[in-house]
Amino acid sequence: MLQGEGTLYDKVKVVIDEVRPFLKADGGDAELVEVSGDGIVKLKLLGACGHCPMSIMTLKMGIEKKIKERVPGIKEVVAV
Repeated sequence: MLQGEGTLYDKVKVVIDEVRPFLKADGGDAELVEVSGDGIVKLKLLGACGHCPMSIMTLKMGIEKKIKERVPGIKEVVAV
């Protein structure tokens, strides 16, 4: 699904769309803001994720881990 065509942005968006149901189940969401050429993904955490004390863990151990597994070239995911 992620090989071949599509920009880095498109590939990252596919992964975020796959994890979105898990975020929404807890009242949160994430909006893809930017994927830079140097492999930095910027996400805006929304809803419950925007103020949850565990949001950094969700971002790093959940979303970032999944994106790095599936999209070569991604170095880091950060919240903006």
